[in-house]
Amino acid sequence: MMQAANVPVSLDALLPENAGLFRREVARALGVKAAQVSDVRLLKRSIDARKKSHVHGVVTVAVKLAEGARVAPARGVAVKPYEPPAPLEVPTATLSPGEPRPLVVGTGPAGLFCALYLARAGLRPLVVERGAAVDERVEIVEAFNAGAPLDAVTNIQFGEGGAGTFSDGKLNSGIKSPHIRHVLEAFVEAGAPDDILVDAKPHIGTDLLVDVVRNLRRAIEAAGGEVRFLTRLVDVEVEDGAVVGAVLEDERTGATEIVATNRVVLACGHSARDTFQMVSRAGVVLERKPFAVGVRIEHPQVLINQAQYGPAAAHPALGAADYKLAVKTSDGRGVYTFCMCPGGEVVAAASEAGGLCVNGMSRHARAGKNANSALLVEVRPDDLPGEDPLEGVTFQRHWEHAAFDLGGFSYLAPAQTVKQFRAGMAGAPSTEVKPTYPRGVVWADLHQCLPPFVTDALEEAFPLLDRRLAGFAHPQAVMTGIEARSSSPVRLVRDERFQTNIAGLYPCGEGGGYAGGIMSAAVDGLRVAEAIVGECS
Repeated sequence: MMQAANVPVSLDALLPENAGLFRREVARALGVKAAQVSDVRLLKRSIDARKKSHVHGVVTVAVKLAEGARVAPARGVAVKPYEPPAPLEVPTATLSPGEPRPLVVGTGPAGLFCALYLARAGLRPLVVERGAAVDERVEIVEAFNAGAPLDAVTNIQFGEGGAGTFSDGKLNSGIKSPHIRHVLEAFVEAGAPDDILVDAKPHIGTDLLVDVVRNLRRAIEAAGGEVRFLTRLVDVEVEDGAVVGAVLEDERTGATEIVATNRVVLACGHSARDTFQMVSRAGVVLERKPFAVGVRIEHPQVLINQAQYGPAAAHPALGAADYKLAVKTSDGRGVYTFCMCPGGEVVAAASEAGGLCVNGMSRHARAGKNANSALLVEVRPDDLPGEDPLEGVTFQRHWEHAAFDLGGFSYLAPAQTVKQFRAGMAGAPSTEVKPTYPRGVVWADLHQCLPPFVTDALEEAFPLLDRRLAGFAHPQAVMTGIEARSSSPVRLVRDERFQTNIAGLYPCGEGGGYAGGIMSAAVDGLRVAEAIVGECS
């Protein structure tokens, strides 16, 4: 029988070349001799940097001891029987004679994982994606970064893999679900590094995600699903309160096709604004939900490393440090960082002509000179006028257009140092932080492209955030605007069967308002798929 234990270890013991030291430190924590440890498996690893004078690793291990060995664990080391994680079981489902196959709209993490489960259950889903396949998508995004016109069909928001393809590929989440392990295992099966199964803060990186999402699509096709790119859902056909079909449009030719289906999974992503309008016209109940608006903030990565790890910052077991900060202003409004990208870059995330927005991404190595993160201010439903549930979309568009105008009408991004922002100054600053936004920046006053309640909150939050992370409010840190797509401003209301008031319509993932990142979106996709398979089993 194997036993599981949480064990503190030195940073040196975390290095791959020091397997012997790792085993000895685990044995010492368990109160046994290293020779009595016949097998040790790493289950989870994290870094404890609460004391900068004693930065160390914390690992969860499964250990098999020699017969007769008895543990005498050190203080604070808990030992219990090891229970391996249960695999994902996909039951076989069948459609009734003449019943059409389900339609999955979108190939972000929610759509991919929903479709993969449905395909492996035998339901042969049709999957449609408005943007291009990932290889063509990368070429289009790189061309835009180099100065080409915006492609409103394929960009950082739309295309195979969803918005997460051009991100840090961060896989940690605040949710708790057995499906988290299942998603990680599927990513590894699709080519992601094995490390994501053990890292407390797993990430893949945009450079590796391209291959991973391609392989997930191939797995869907191998299991009987069909995937069509440059194909957009433009309407749903409803009879007696239930879906009976979907209208699809070829983005290249404009030709439309009606496909019969009684189940449509809307995994369209948080930027599919035309889809929100379409389902609203069809009678789906929508509601406003909180979202956030702000900027990307860039610091030298070495500053973040030193702030988080102190004298240990250069240790090879640590890599580029991250952070996650949250404070409240005097009136209770939340200001927080999101999607922090160690060693990454700011990306051009526009998807509509005349609107500018930014995001962030990192490659797997996280080797860039800058760290960047979204710095966001919460937008509450009652911050918006009227009663229209889509007013949040109008709000996003207004400020994205303001940023586009401030940047000179050419997808240059407005930027400002923290010092300038707090002093209300504009113009070229003195800063050693080189902005990484690929199309270039215009030094401007960000107060002109953000609502006053957002800029007021940011100004009040900077000293509070700096107390949480020394150097966060560094005068030379660069703010690039604007970030307005961290989450959907609308939720498509669904019931306990995951369906809207129109039967057979399943909102899923970030676009439906039920997720906030790659992992939670993928898990939501699996939950929706389970519900559909349950109906067909």
